[in-house]
Amino acid sequence: MKIFDGHSDIFTDVTMRRLNGEKNVLKNHHIERLRKGGVDGSIFVIWIDPPYTDNPPLRMLQVLGAACDEIEDMKDIAGIVYSYKDLLSLRQSGRLPIIIGCEGLSGINGNISIISMLHKLGARHASLTWNEENELATGVRSPNKDRGVTPLGIEALHKLEEFKMIIDVSHANEKTFWDIYENTTKPIIASHSNAYSVCNVPRNLKDEQIKAIAGRNGVIGMNSWPDFIDINNPTVEKLADHIDYIANLVGIDAIGLGFDFCDFLQGDTTSSFQDSESTAAIGLEDASKIPVLIDILFKRGYKTEDVEKIAFKNYERVIKEVLG
Repeated sequence: MKIFDGHSDIFTDVTMRRLNGEKNVLKNHHIERLRKGGVDGSIFVIWIDPPYTDNPPLRMLQVLGAACDEIEDMKDIAGIVYSYKDLLSLRQSGRLPIIIGCEGLSGINGNISIISMLHKLGARHASLTWNEENELATGVRSPNKDRGVTPLGIEALHKLEEFKMIIDVSHANEKTFWDIYENTTKPIIASHSNAYSVCNVPRNLKDEQIKAIAGRNGVIGMNSWPDFIDINNPTVEKLADHIDYIANLVGIDAIGLGFDFCDFLQGDTTSSFQDSESTAAIGLEDASKIPVLIDILFKRGYKTEDVEKIAFKNYERVIKEVLG
């Protein structure tokens, strides 16, 4: 079955490897695993990864440079999605459709005109913040629970909608979530978040947040990061429990997949925000294992049409509506 993965940090690996002199990183290290898992589209994010968070603008430029070089290398196996039409044409050509995303905008250092540059470079997705508090908004690890989106952040949201970019609320604290919801009009996504009622950690979404995303015709991408699945037993079956919960709460149309696989990232990148010993859910260790989750959904009685919506159709609906 086709899979659209709403969140991938592969550009981080691309950056690390290209800075060490490698080329063709997607082809040499990732594409086989993605194909085995059925991944037929994804959002690859520009992320200011630890330990580089002390200088976000520099790291953003490093990732952008590496990504642009990699795009040239990968033309025979993948391409960039600027519109829904591109998604279809790339798929028909047998290449992997990639949406360039921004996991947080700390790298713009409060200069929202840089959003225009990112858009011209091909970005079609953004969240205002990662875990941190920045000039635009407040991430989930900020101690300032009453701080949400700043006035500058509201300007950024309007610019993102003007440019027909998908707005993402994963990593936002609750105040930021509701500020984003109240200052946007188009479908929003939580690209890689689970249900708080199933696993009560701050990165997951509470019921009212889930209902708000569903009511806006958006999508929540199920996250395979173990800390957000189950504190004691983070298995692929437990991730399916999150799908069951959201389906019962708001229906199938609000559910997608945003795995956030980190098997290829170095320990100094994940250690600052990692609570469990592993970065992988049991039974869903990397992209090649995605069919295991799909099989579980069928065994639980989900119809083919519903599984296809979760696997790729719901995300594609949002892409079509927002990107045009």
